[in-house]
Amino acid sequence: MATQELSDRIIGAALEQFGRAGFDAASTREIAKASGTAMSSITYHFGGKQGLYLACADHIAVVISGVHAPLMEAMKANPPRTVEAARAGALALLENFARFMLAPESETYCQFIVREQQHPTEAFERIYEKVMAPVLETATALLAITRPALDEKTRRALVTNMVGMALILRLGRACVARVMQVEDVDAETAEFLIANLRRTANTLLSES
Repeated sequence: MATQELSDRIIGAALEQFGRAGFDAASTREIAKASGTAMSSITYHFGGKQGLYLACADHIAVVISGVHAPLMEAMKANPPRTVEAARAGALALLENFARFMLAPESETYCQFIVREQQHPTEAFERIYEKVMAPVLETATALLAITRPALDEKTRRALVTNMVGMALILRLGRACVARVMQVEDVDAETAEFLIANLRRTANTLLSES
């Protein structure tokens, strides 16, 4: 088995364990078993449990950065300068994030991140600096164009409010399904929720 392939398998198994049980309760023995390798491989590739945990954080940052990369690169190449362009950019970022929250692959990553949100470690710092900060700072800059009358503190609070609208789609998925009176958030319900999210965010992005 190629070194990178084995590393990826270990990280995949570790994300499941760390997400469900947290760092302290996660078992490196179970991680090794689930990835079909020996425990010595974890030490060899990652230096131990802590190194593996941080590698998981770096992996999450890479994946989520990739989700936002096309939009972020497009805005960097052609910065929005009008209210309309800035609003469109902010809505696109928010919808992109919401769709990721609704995607099955986001579940494991979010379990890991939620634990770090409650009790931040170096892993949170890595994820924040590599992916959260660039996206959130971009959103805040876009709000400076769409809502110039707002002070900086209020704009930042508004960004967190909009992010929360997307986060609930994953972190409160069971509640969302219950409220929407469906067994699970199916494709039709997802599109309906995203459309409503865009309408609400559009109002927040407009001067009152």
